[in-house]
Amino acid sequence: MSSRKGQKKAAQVVRAQIAREKRRTRTIITSIAAVVLLVIAGLIGWTVYSSQKSKSFTSPPNANHTGTGIVLGQGPVTIDLYEDYLCPVCKQFQDTSGPTITQLINENKVRVVYHPVAFLNRFSSTQYSTRSAAASGCAAQGARFKEFTDALFAKQPPENSAGLSDNELIDIGASVGVNRDAMSSCVRDGTYKTWTAHVTDDAAKSGVTGTPTVKVNGKELTDRSPEGIKAAVAAAGK
Repeated sequence: MSSRKGQKKAAQVVRAQIAREKRRTRTIITSIAAVVLLVIAGLIGWTVYSSQKSKSFTSPPNANHTGTGIVLGQGPVTIDLYEDYLCPVCKQFQDTSGPTITQLINENKVRVVYHPVAFLNRFSSTQYSTRSAAASGCAAQGARFKEFTDALFAKQPPENSAGLSDNELIDIGASVGVNRDAMSSCVRDGTYKTWTAHVTDDAAKSGVTGTPTVKVNGKELTDRSPEGIKAAVAAAGK
């Protein structure tokens, strides 16, 4: 009798242990399934977000068909110019070679696509690269992109600073002939910030890793001097 009771108790213990193991297994399976669903949902969400981010932008007037730059000039040779308004080397380039590019545009020798990128936001406490590039879109809207670009580089703030304020960007736009009210609403609304993100993303995907980057008919220049640019354009036009 005692033996049967012991066997019965042992069987109950085994059944209880089996039940606990089943519950534990169900809990593990449920947890794994939940994690998998979260990962799938996250991937779907990121895909949708990335798709929307890449497509939902407003290009300024005179942008190229892909919306990755502002086009000036109608010459047979294309110059792609990637610049960040906070980049000191870009300012040096503009001071040295900017007039040459303007001359080539005026002589109808080149079509210049300006790509204002925001690579250097980390060197500003206010994301100045993004704000200034977006403001250049506002200036393009007012048909003063080149004038605004020149004025921005002339007043370039130092790296690791707040950069120029929105009010200062608006003042610069107005000083080069953009309607102040239109410039103000455009800058304050951040109308072209999504466009700036698009331009920057496209530049990175195209292999642009620094600024300034100058390409003539798709070929990156190592000699960005006035003479180097003229020689490259002359060779590409043959």
